[in-house]
Amino acid sequence: MDTTITNVSNSDVSWRDFLALTKVGIVMSNMITAFAGMYLAAYYMDVQLLSNIQLVIFGLLGSALVMAGGCSLNNYIDRDIDHLMERTNARPTVTGKIPEKQVLIFGLTLSALGILFLLLASFSAVVLGFIGLIFYVVIYTMWTKRTTSLNTIVGSVSGAVPPLIGWAAIDPGLHPFAWVLFLIMFIWQPPHFLALAMKRCEEYRKAGIPMLPVVSSFAVTKRQMVFYVAALIPISLLLAPAFGTVYTSIALLLGVGWLALGLAGFFMKDDMKWARLMFVYSLNYLTIIFILMVVIHIV
Repeated sequence: MDTTITNVSNSDVSWRDFLALTKVGIVMSNMITAFAGMYLAAYYMDVQLLSNIQLVIFGLLGSALVMAGGCSLNNYIDRDIDHLMERTNARPTVTGKIPEKQVLIFGLTLSALGILFLLLASFSAVVLGFIGLIFYVVIYTMWTKRTTSLNTIVGSVSGAVPPLIGWAAIDPGLHPFAWVLFLIMFIWQPPHFLALAMKRCEEYRKAGIPMLPVVSSFAVTKRQMVFYVAALIPISLLLAPAFGTVYTSIALLLGVGWLALGLAGFFMKDDMKWARLMFVYSLNYLTIIFILMVVIHIV
């Protein structure tokens, strides 16, 4: 643990510091996918969301709290390495604004409340929420993140759970469409996070985190990213027969565009610029395709 952490009086702590622990940006982006799963479940199972508003509230609130709790626990566990990375060295666990014990209690409390709310939605939702939490906090953060370059794949399991939780809150039986949403999220994450790993390669190296660009090379990382983007195209089109022409056209266009950008990386001289473009594209891809899934079932 770094001994240079600044001692800060508890009186200086604000609600924004606790909010920072939850990685609110990550939580909000995942809430889009959780809601998409919930809405699609209601559509295909012929369930009226307004008539079952308690399931919507419990499902969404539970999902958000579990994710926020997991992110807070991630901050607690990574407090010994976050000071080594520019993108994480301002976290309250690094600056000392929030004592370690409070961070741990905060993360555990949010996680427990999230599990409780998911239990009020459905048993399937709480099981999925618990699995996602264990994968993120224990299997990813505590274990594989620090031991293997496969950490990105392991972390993708927890990151792909939100649409399943949303679906399970309405349809505990989990229609096959729910698993396609899971697969889309699972395959989307490696190229997204590997782009980030390329951008922050030296920071990960300094922190001793064996991300693929650190233990291998940018060339290998690029090939892996392109492979996943290529695989994402047919997976996203598994929904085409049911979702219609508009979804099919836009999903195909988004996928081909991302693949073209990925292939361009083999010819671009500036790897960092390419990694930034891939990272931004991945964020737009995820947001557009999941919002699209909802919109085409409304209009």
